[in-house]
Amino acid sequence: MSEIQRPGADEFAPFYANYVAGVPDGDVTQVLEAQARDLAALVGGLNEARGDYRYAPDKWTVKEVLGHITDTERIFAYRALRISRGDATPLAGFDQDSYVANAHFGHRSLADLLDEFRAVRAATVALFRAMTAEESRRAGSANSVPVSARALAYIAAGHERHHARILRERYLSA
Repeated sequence: MSEIQRPGADEFAPFYANYVAGVPDGDVTQVLEAQARDLAALVGGLNEARGDYRYAPDKWTVKEVLGHITDTERIFAYRALRISRGDATPLAGFDQDSYVANAHFGHRSLADLLDEFRAVRAATVALFRAMTAEESRRAGSANSVPVSARALAYIAAGHERHHARILRERYLSA
């Protein structure tokens, strides 16, 4: 299909502006693929004790961050699928803290969480690779805010980039 173009500022909530701006120019699906390799390199060699590390008592563990990235990506991809297919049904928001609290990521191994992220990311890449330019420009509503399918590709990439930076700076540099 065709390369997904960067969305305009009117295609996503202002909250996501930094995520979208942080995605490098070029094919967003290639960015998404590279991020999967980079995140695996970042956390793949950590031991389980390090996976349970949190830099402050009220912050998520490394495992919870990885699980959060995966859960959120699933939601972004689901939204993009529905919107790209012309489904105009408004899509609900979600409470990220509740999702993490109810997922029990700490009971799973880092390797398992990383495998799940890779599988979800591969599905995300396949979804956006198959989208036509027209499908990617379709817009809908998520969490009561207009959003386009292509914006969701950039938001997913920016979201991972945001959390990978936090992992490097606050979790793995300690």
